Amino acid sequence: MPRQLSQTEIDAVFQKVNGIQNDSERLPVSFDFRRPDRIAKSQVRAIRILHESFVRNLASSLSAYLRSYLTVSLISVEQLSYGEFLDGMATPTCMVSLSLRPYDGSALIELSPSLVFPIIEIVLGGKGRTVSNLKREVTDIEQNLLETLFRIILNDLREAWKGVTLIDFKLQAVATEPQTLQILAPNEAVVAISIEIRIGEIYGTLNLAIPSINIKMIGTKFDQQWSLRKTEPTEEEQRRACNLIRNSEARLEARLRGSKLSVRELLELKAGDLLQLDHPLDKVLGCEINGTPKFRGRVVNSNQKKAFVIESIPET
Repeated sequence: MPRQLSQTEIDAVFQKVNGIQNDSERLPVSFDFRRPDRIAKSQVRAIRILHESFVRNLASSLSAYLRSYLTVSLISVEQLSYGEFLDGMATPTCMVSLSLRPYDGSALIELSPSLVFPIIEIVLGGKGRTVSNLKREVTDIEQNLLETLFRIILNDLREAWKGVTLIDFKLQAVATEPQTLQILAPNEAVVAISIEIRIGEIYGTLNLAIPSINIKMIGTKFDQQWSLRKTEPTEEEQRRACNLIRNSEARLEARLRGSKLSVRELLELKAGDLLQLDHPLDKVLGCEINGTPKFRGRVVNSNQKKAFVIESIPET
């Protein structure tokens, strides 16, 4: 026989329907099926931290090589398709493909023309003047002059990645037209790192593209690196840190807090005037270390010198 629903059961059905309607009102999350190999945002943040260390080392290395003061700063770390990365390059430019041994695949590094020709001039003994509207390909001789520069860049890049994994970045091929280096399919995802280099009034960008598939292959090593950083220091590490700071200097001060004066009274002060401090003789003083209160005690005489007797150590 057909059973009649109770009022409680009817209310429960309506509540479920309302819940389904509320879920349908939530904004959908877009997913690009053309880029299934995109990496997690946590790994993108880790790569940013890694390359912040890289740009600091690169600034000192290039300054020593070019004998010029320069600044290097990280602009962005983002995920793009390889086609989008190439579309953002100038034409002509200076691009180099890199091997990623022991991993398969290749990366790409690009140095903007606004930096290439001034750097070549500095290497040849010039002043590295700003060259405007110079649009030509880099010659074979100029490519040979830039080889040392790229080796310095790759050495610092290798050192920066050493904390995560050993990657032997090696020069493979040089090109001047972006479309000639088809090391990846146009729709494959890459992690694009953009770095700005300034030499006086000259500035340009150094762009690096690493395939996302390679980043995913070493993703577990990123996780291991950050998990190791979160562990508690060992006793040996603590002793080493204590030994390093043991000979550090600290400023110790015991002060009597004085009374307040008006500017008129301050201007009228002269030699022989007696200033009365608002501090009773039987009241203990505070002793500060580098401006932080640490001890309580009194000022005494010791061998004809002022001294401070510690009477208590307040709890922090």
